[in-house]
Amino acid sequence: MWSKQILNESAQSPAPASAANVSPFTAPSPYPSRVATSAPRSYARLGSSLQIKGEVTGSENLEIDGIVEGPISLGGLELIVGSTAQLKSEIHAGEVVVNGKVVGNVHARGRVEITKDGSITGDIACARISIEDGAHFKGRIEIDPARSKAAAD
Repeated sequence: MWSKQILNESAQSPAPASAANVSPFTAPSPYPSRVATSAPRSYARLGSSLQIKGEVTGSENLEIDGIVEGPISLGGLELIVGSTAQLKSEIHAGEVVVNGKVVGNVHARGRVEITKDGSITGDIACARISIEDGAHFKGRIEIDPARSKAAAD
């Protein structure tokens, strides 16, 4: 079935690349995190066609593009509010990036970022905040740098 010529040619072909040179593929989020980390972050995602009424809790980073009514608690992890998202939520997370609309209070151990297309109506408590030109914010801000230090301990 196999001739010696084919066997000899296949024996002389270069060895495949070692597994050490292969890195896993993770699809990039359209909302990249500005936090420097050693490994790429992966996100659970609630798409734009999803509507949730109730409590959302989790132990992984989350990206929401749909409609959520109810509290969101992610501990020290990151929440990305997509451009099509509409949240009526009390939010507790490590970091929050808002590209869509949030009505409710936001509590973050680290940074809260409101992009130019983002909107928050409610109070914010965090260690750091970034509000881009064009963003909408109505509420109070409490900045306490000790929040991120306490979270690191």
